[in-house]
Parts: sequence; C-alpha cells; structure tokens
Amino acid sequence: MRIVLLGAPGAGKGTQAKKLIDKFAIPQISTGDILRKAVADGTSLGKEAKSYMDKGELVPDKVVIGLIQERLKQDDTKKGYILDGFPRNTAQAETLDKMLNDLVMPLDSALSIDVPKDDLMKRLTGRRTCKKCQQMYNVYFSPSKKDGVCDKCGGELFQRDDDKEETIKKRLDVYEAQTAPLIDYYKKKGMLKSISGTGSIDDIFRKVCAALGLK
Repeated sequence: MRIVLLGAPGAGKGTQAKKLIDKFAIPQISTGDILRKAVADGTSLGKEAKSYMDKGELVPDKVVIGLIQERLKQDDTKKGYILDGFPRNTAQAETLDKMLNDLVMPLDSALSIDVPKDDLMKRLTGRRTCKKCQQMYNVYFSPSKKDGVCDKCGGELFQRDDDKEETIKKRLDVYEAQTAPLIDYYKKKGMLKSISGTGSIDDIFRKVCAALGLK
C-alpha cells in the first residue's frame, strides 16, 4: 500500500495516517513531522521553514524535497508508505512521481479527506495548548473543565500564533490556491479516492479503509 493523503489543514490526515500505521504496520512520511523536528533541532532548514510556518505560508519545495527523498530510501518503506503533507502542489506531485518511478515504488492511490471550511475553522482556531504539559484541547469540541486551565496539570492554556483566525484563514486560502489542484491532478491519473472527513475518528477510518479496499 503506497498512498498519499490529501485534505486541507485540520481535515484529520495525520490522525487517519496513524490509524493506518497501527493497523497495517507501514510508515507515515509526514512533512510536518520532519519539518517540526528540523525546527526543534534548530537546523538551517528548520529556521527557514519556521519563518514560513509562522506566517501560515507553505514551506518552499527546496526545503522539503531532499528530506522526503532521503526518507523514502529508508528500509521501512519497502512494504509501503503513507505520505502526509507532501506533495502540496502539482509541481511537487510531478517531481514525486518521477522520484518514485526511479525508486520503483510508485503510488497506488491518492485519498482526499473532505471537510467543510466552517468545520476546519473551528477545529483549528479552537485549539488550545497547555504551557506546562502540552496537552491539547479544543474550545468547541473538547474544552477543558475550567476555561483556560489544563485538566491534567493545572497549567495555563494558550492559543498558538499559527492557530489564530487570521493565520488559519491565510493557510486555508493558500491551500485552496496551491494544494487543491492536486485533486484534479490525481483524478486525471485515475488514482483519486474521496471520502467525507466529518464524523467520529473511527467512522472516518472505516470510510478510509473502504475507499482503499482494505479490511
């Protein structure tokens, strides 16, 4: 199984990827995870990536393509992989296709998880993080018992800069302009499968498996 997950920020791609990993024992290759590690490690690429991420902009191709290629060459991808967060535009998709063909490990499917924009805004702008233990909450869907206070450790909850409404709107606009055309790209190749990303995590996972023909 070699798939790419598509969907706007907040669509739940990462959550569904983790469930696929647990069930089918193949690795998730997440651009977000790789970039966050680079940011945390303070590498030159990480610093460059952070300057774009803080503004809600997509990280340029030159920052991510080399990292993805190196990751695909690791042994744990031989039985399959899940790409999450890459490609983000048609130019990356074309580069990815060439890379995968050279590695003799082409994609089987592209799965699009579709969520209405209003739901995406609530999922993203509603997020709150504990300053002490990093526990996550959502003021709309999973609020803390006491407003602004972590249930787990009593720490102060805060909204990250990249979860604020202005930044989220910009991220979604950037997605629509640059990433949404991937839907047409993979549709034309006959590889696209689409599901609704609303409902419980388990309900969505059942739809994922059905769309991919998995049991």
